[in-house]
Amino acid sequence: MEADLARRALGDFIKTQREQTPPSQAGLPHLALGGRRRTPGLRREEVAQLCGISVTWYTWIEQGRTDSVSPQALARIAEALHLPRAKRAYLFELAGKKDPVLPEQQASDHIAPEILETVRHFRAPAYLLDRYWNAVTWNAPARKLFSGWLDVRSGHPNLLRFMFASAAAQALTVDWEQRARRVVAEFRADCASLLDDPEVQALVDELSAGNALFKRAWRLQDVVEREGGERRFRHPQQGELRYRQVNFRVANRPDLKLVTLMPDNDDD
Repeated sequence: MEADLARRALGDFIKTQREQTPPSQAGLPHLALGGRRRTPGLRREEVAQLCGISVTWYTWIEQGRTDSVSPQALARIAEALHLPRAKRAYLFELAGKKDPVLPEQQASDHIAPEILETVRHFRAPAYLLDRYWNAVTWNAPARKLFSGWLDVRSGHPNLLRFMFASAAAQALTVDWEQRARRVVAEFRADCASLLDDPEVQALVDELSAGNALFKRAWRLQDVVEREGGERRFRHPQQGELRYRQVNFRVANRPDLKLVTLMPDNDDD
């Protein structure tokens, strides 16, 4: 029954988007395929033609009569209907399929200036990570806290490289080994849809070759959410520090994560 509901929901969504897509937006003449239009949107046969699939099969998809829709066919439907990113993601979520063109790949690498500015306005340490856990931007308190990582002046310093290839990380992080294992599990959860990405593979291979703990932790395939919680540090100048980590996703760039470290004042 649940599968039937899911197929109907998918079909209904595609149908409503088809009916709202003007022929001109799809690159078709106003009276494509002949005859008068009863609705301003596309016809089923027009979408099928644009997608390179049979009208019968496309009709079955809209009617919820088939669950054999491939991710590639869904991608062609999304492109034919010119679905924006949010609707495209919803389409694949309804279908229970992985988008062959990942949202991260669809999105431009451009980051709105106001997002970068927001990070700098936090009074507590804050930094922005991309999908590979490279630090895109950070504020002054974060740079002061993470010496050996965010005080690097060139490139986008990577959090995993800092954690596993830097002596500074081991000195700074209280219970480093336990924390390092959790970081690997968090990264695996975060990049579940990117495991075949060449950049992720290269990063994993590099760290596995250079750090035995990372290699063992990655092979365990443990997965945990990056939930935040207590973070403790032993800073060379500031001494013992405790924070509560709070994470946010950027709404229009879900591949970006804003990490903030709020001072833990439980002892006050």
